[in-house]
Amino acid sequence: MHTSTTSTAALEPWSIEQLQQATQGYWLNDKKPAGQIKRILTDSRDAEAGDAFLALKGERFDAHDFIAQVAAQGCEIAIVSRPVDADICQLVVEDTRLALGQLGAYRRQQNPQLKVIALTGSSGKTTTKEMLGSILSRLAPTLVTRGNLNNDLGVPVMLLELRPEHQYAVMELGASHQGEIDYTSKMVQPHVAGIINIGTAHLGEFGGRDGICRAKSEIYAHISETSIIPAADDFAEVIRAAVRTEKSLSFGAGGEVYASDVVLEAQSSSFTLNTPQGSKTVQLPFAGEHNVENATAAAAFALAIGIGLDDIVAGLEQAVGAKGRLNFIPHKDYLFIDDTYNANPGSMRAAAEVLAQQQGIRVMVTGDIGELGSSAAIEHYKLGRDLVSVKGINFVVAVGEFAPAAQEGARSTQYGKKMQAFLNQEQALPFLIRLIETHQPQPMSFLFKGSRFTHMETLMAALMEKL
Repeated sequence: MHTSTTSTAALEPWSIEQLQQATQGYWLNDKKPAGQIKRILTDSRDAEAGDAFLALKGERFDAHDFIAQVAAQGCEIAIVSRPVDADICQLVVEDTRLALGQLGAYRRQQNPQLKVIALTGSSGKTTTKEMLGSILSRLAPTLVTRGNLNNDLGVPVMLLELRPEHQYAVMELGASHQGEIDYTSKMVQPHVAGIINIGTAHLGEFGGRDGICRAKSEIYAHISETSIIPAADDFAEVIRAAVRTEKSLSFGAGGEVYASDVVLEAQSSSFTLNTPQGSKTVQLPFAGEHNVENATAAAAFALAIGIGLDDIVAGLEQAVGAKGRLNFIPHKDYLFIDDTYNANPGSMRAAAEVLAQQQGIRVMVTGDIGELGSSAAIEHYKLGRDLVSVKGINFVVAVGEFAPAAQEGARSTQYGKKMQAFLNQEQALPFLIRLIETHQPQPMSFLFKGSRFTHMETLMAALMEKL
């Protein structure tokens, strides 16, 4: 499992009794290690003396094959779902994937001082999570989900990093199948949790937005204090019906926490944050209306966990976007906006609105959106149609397998000439260079965005190099 999940801070050690108690496993041939276990990890490359290596089995790999290697690295303990022929103490469990969850849940239960927020949604999860991290970590040590460690493997890996000094945890929960959020939210035991929005991400797995809503709504089953509801979402009523706590707090238009007097600048925004505790002006260092919405969501979660309005505003004003999330990079006479971390149809449209606010000739460079299943062609068609129709965007350069579908959508409007389609980055690069040459010396703004697998940052870097 090659995801780097190691943290530099010293973790709470485990005793062999705790390890056995959490997983309900048994020691093979009663051979137990001596001393404490400093950490549990799933990446064989990092395993060393004092660690317990947990062997996961995936569709394309089986980490049980790496146990002899980790033993050679000095690691003395392996957590396995079948005994392996290697000179290492083996804790045999029924299923290592479930054992990872049990270990994460055990670590969570050992930290009763912790106030936990869990959030899910189709878009904006990461930005809202970063905003909450900014609000809470000003006040006390806070554990925040790193990168995309938000699934049934990533969530327990994050929980394993809990330490006694942590007072807050902000856990992002993702769903790629029904039941996944039920599993992770039960593990996380949040005080405050909720959905930010129901969009069209992962349409393929859930067969439509109703299915997405059902999967995300599983988060409401395990909340101990307050449920957060997106008041302006199409599915707000369905979401409300899933709430089981006495207390709830809604955000967005028509909700209890909402923005008014919104002013959108090219690279920032300002608004009045209205809450049951009063109203305050926020100078938000993020562009786009969708980020104002993310900020109201973050404020609702923070209020529900007992944070005061002044601290919320200070945290929002100091928040920094995650890498590849609308990062503004001036380069020579041009502005590059790196929004390459990921994409879904909703976030693609939101990014276009941000680009439309920039200076000069505005060029949007899009990669394919994944996980749309059988709706992929029609969703890209609709996206092409909508992107070229955004006032202020001069060119859309679509790259990938579904670029022709996007171009067809563009041609269904009067703005069809704005769109160029290419099947790969190598074909798109010369066109982008020609575009710059044609428009010199005018200022130009480029926004790059696509699903993670498209690596649109590679095309952006290649273009920047040519300037």
